Amino acid sequence: MPIKSVNDFVVRFANVNGSGSASANELFARAVLRMGVPVAPRNIFPSNIQGLPTWYEVRISQAGYLGARGGTDLMVAMNPQTWDKDVAGIEPGGYLLYDSTKPMPKTKFRDDITVIGVPLTAICNREYSDPRQRQLFKNIIYVGALSALLDMDVGEIEKLIAEQYKGKEKLFDANKHALHLGRDWVMMNMEHPIGLRLKHADGVGDRIFIEGNSAAALGAVYGGATVCAWYPITPSSSLAEAFTRHCSRLRVDGGSKQNKYAIVQAEDELASIGIVIGAAWNGARAFTATSGPGISLMQEFLGLAYFAEIPAVVFDVQRAGPSTGMPTRTQQTDIISCAYASHGDTKHVLLFPEDPTETFDFGATAFDLADRLQTPVFVMIDLDIGMNHRLARPLTWDDSRKYDRGKVMTAAALEAGKDFGRYLDVDGDGIPYRTYPGTHPTKGSFFTRGTSRDRYARYTEEGPAYADNMQRLLRKFETAKDLVPRPLQANAGKPTKYGVIYFGSTSPAMDEALEMLEAQGQYLDRLRVRAFPFHSSVTSFIAEHDFIFVVEQNRDAQLRSLIVNECGIDPVRLVPILHYDGTPITARFIARAIGDHLDALKITPLRKVVS
Repeated sequence: MPIKSVNDFVVRFANVNGSGSASANELFARAVLRMGVPVAPRNIFPSNIQGLPTWYEVRISQAGYLGARGGTDLMVAMNPQTWDKDVAGIEPGGYLLYDSTKPMPKTKFRDDITVIGVPLTAICNREYSDPRQRQLFKNIIYVGALSALLDMDVGEIEKLIAEQYKGKEKLFDANKHALHLGRDWVMMNMEHPIGLRLKHADGVGDRIFIEGNSAAALGAVYGGATVCAWYPITPSSSLAEAFTRHCSRLRVDGGSKQNKYAIVQAEDELASIGIVIGAAWNGARAFTATSGPGISLMQEFLGLAYFAEIPAVVFDVQRAGPSTGMPTRTQQTDIISCAYASHGDTKHVLLFPEDPTETFDFGATAFDLADRLQTPVFVMIDLDIGMNHRLARPLTWDDSRKYDRGKVMTAAALEAGKDFGRYLDVDGDGIPYRTYPGTHPTKGSFFTRGTSRDRYARYTEEGPAYADNMQRLLRKFETAKDLVPRPLQANAGKPTKYGVIYFGSTSPAMDEALEMLEAQGQYLDRLRVRAFPFHSSVTSFIAEHDFIFVVEQNRDAQLRSLIVNECGIDPVRLVPILHYDGTPITARFIARAIGDHLDALKITPLRKVVS
């Protein structure tokens, strides 16, 4: 039977990259949002300029689920190259909307879905003579057809078009006309609406619709960043570009109109992190935005910042690797490479935001942590968060909040004769005092270098001095455990001996997956890790359960490896749940993978009877 659902289904658009479909598909998603129904769109696009397949998935969920569910209820198939795959991905009882201008053989369809043919090309050829207009308006026409099929409020779509083309009446009229071409054809020629319907609701509330990269850039502005050095790389480029836009509004002196920021597009990733470290050594709050290949190139400079103890913030928008890998696909694959970046014994602070709101919060907090700990801090985003719009809690900021610049020796303290050793641990927390260049004309200076030195920054290769310094860096890392965001724990509805650990963009799908599992009578306590080094509660959580599932989006179970290595956990007790095909992890995948393991644990093995 055809699927029937109101405000709860998945629409997937299959297009060709470069066809102009992206704006039309986003128009559809925003129109659903304007009707008060929560949506979670995801753009799955190729790394070439045009010609290859691209998909745009819109999760519509009155219940507010924002993770990828898995499966498609309505497929808008506009790409012949991927037809078979797209049709195969439709749920039994689902719907297929396609361009019926040219007849298709029956073998190209399925008996268990509803096929909806709209002659989109024929309509375009009748209305438009320009080839480019035919292509672009075809996308708007299928949005109009969807508005009738799904019983959408077409007025909301018209308002969005009016906002997009404000002051450009001809473009507004042309797009509105194309919208109604599709809508009117369906209303005159087909039964409508179908079993999937949209109704006005009040499920959005005060939440905002924002990309993670834009939220991260705004967090950098509010966190006090004045220097950004970067090299273009997918999927992080839009973060630096957003920082430029935000600074042009928020970092310009009101009187002189002078820019109070510096944005440098360096010649490569190695140069960009070098600029950041130099600016931070001089007292500025500085950052770079990059992805996995950039992290690989930055290794030596990151080791310098760790060993010389210079603050720096790195926004790592992760993608699929290694090498070029899949530049426009999402994964959580840089955990190990960032945690231990550079050669030798290094350990870096990592932050794991789950959505744009936390990306903003952690983006700002990273600069306080970097200054406080005098070390690089990584904000670990990924493409799913960074380049997709997401419904998120409003971004908030306390105007009375003061930046934590950490332990900075002042000229007055130096003048008073206070003992200053750049790498001297006076408080037992592993964090020394530093001075900004030019703090005092004769006191407080030191020579910054990547070679071994004693507590007073004097060059030495004596083993005890080197070991003393390395031990202090470990103490500082221990101190960081109580400064970084703590894990968030929630217990299941019933007592259970099983738990699950997860992080980052896995969170929305995990929320839904746990509800699926509970509906099957399978209960798990949960712990969302938000930072490395791990707080002691991570070890406690593992100790309280027989088995822990560790869910992550990479092949090698990198978070699990980090937990085993840092917390001394028996790896047998940590069951990896891994998803790494480059698409966002789905609730169905998590529930099925964990459910299969739990079912296996319930099986009682046969025992040999001893006579």
